[in-house]
Amino acid sequence: MLSPTAHVQIYIAVDAVDMRKGFDGLAAVVRQQLRREPMSGELFVFLNRHRDRVKILYWDRSGWVIFYKRLERGSFKLPARPEPGQRALQLDAAELALLLEGIDLADAKRRPRWVPGSRRGALDPRANA
Repeated sequence: MLSPTAHVQIYIAVDAVDMRKGFDGLAAVVRQQLRREPMSGELFVFLNRHRDRVKILYWDRSGWVIFYKRLERGSFKLPARPEPGQRALQLDAAELALLLEGIDLADAKRRPRWVPGSRRGALDPRANA
């Protein structure tokens, strides 16, 4: 099971990707289309055209890791509507877990939560978005 920490940056590609791509092909997509560094330790999420398959590319300091999931029914949905020209959306670990479970993040509501390291009573600003 994939369980990234809260500190890991996660990006989901807006455009569909050919699921025949392997480690090197997906790393090239990260560099050329997402304009990110694939060996940065960030997670890169890719969906196919039908959005019933997802691949997640990750460099773990000793080699490449690909997580691959195929749905038997239904499809994955982007968590938000991308802006024109936007190549990737950023997710947090909780949003990625919900996406992989098939939950539509566009309809999900985030409740206010306390943020570690903040003053008592301070809430997570993303909760009001």
